[in-house]
Amino acid sequence: MENNFLTISEINIYPVKSLGGISLNESKVEKRGLQFDRRWLLVDKENMFITQREINELCLFKINFTNEGFIISNDKASEDLIIPFGIDTGEKSEVTIWDDTCEAIHYSDGANKWFADIVNYDCRLVYMPDTTLREANKDFAIADDIVSFADGYPILIIGQSSLDNYNNISGNNFKMNRFRPNLVFTGGEAHVEDTLRKFNINGTDFYGVKTCGRCVITTIEQETAVSGKEPLKTLAEYRTVNNSIKFGMNVIPGPLSENSIVRIGDEINVMETI
Repeated sequence: MENNFLTISEINIYPVKSLGGISLNESKVEKRGLQFDRRWLLVDKENMFITQREINELCLFKINFTNEGFIISNDKASEDLIIPFGIDTGEKSEVTIWDDTCEAIHYSDGANKWFADIVNYDCRLVYMPDTTLREANKDFAIADDIVSFADGYPILIIGQSSLDNYNNISGNNFKMNRFRPNLVFTGGEAHVEDTLRKFNINGTDFYGVKTCGRCVITTIEQETAVSGKEPLKTLAEYRTVNNSIKFGMNVIPGPLSENSIVRIGDEINVMETI
């Protein structure tokens, strides 16, 4: 019998979009998503966003907390890069991410050179300040919702049962990090997240607004940067809706308080289903 209790089992943030993530025991929830999630971005010389779609090896950058910011490391670098949690001053410019253009602050030339030397690509590191309000997709937003440099929505949630089901069907043993979710939960049937219209975690409401269409980043093994045809090849056989391969649910947080925190072990209280 399926376990009907849905319990948070992973909390992940990806401070610099498309770089490695950080697994947490708890996280503050903000309007843009989990605190620090995808507030930093690499852009090219035209200020266009860069992801693993262009440079698979971005997944090999590891990131961790320090007392005042983040430390980013890579096996090709002789020294680590330390960046503060946020910056308020510096060169500002409009950067493009998908169909959106928004203001960001550039880091130092030293940080840019550190990345460029490793990936052999002309790129610059930018930060989304609090004053930049990038709107979530209005077709699915519930209010005046904003988002970080995430693809389109503040939070992505996936059930562990969904990955287990894929692995059973495909014969693979893929890790969840290929799908880069913020929240993972145990319990329930495979793809039960598709049905979550409104739910509550630790006193905060969340709204499931759109199933997540998946791209080639899922085919990149995050530990090696080697890509293949899976999981998209198998998922296409049973998870294609309107020519889009769906895996996971995009989520928007409702009204927040100072105590809007999610923790591993928190129960997901389902309030409305689709």
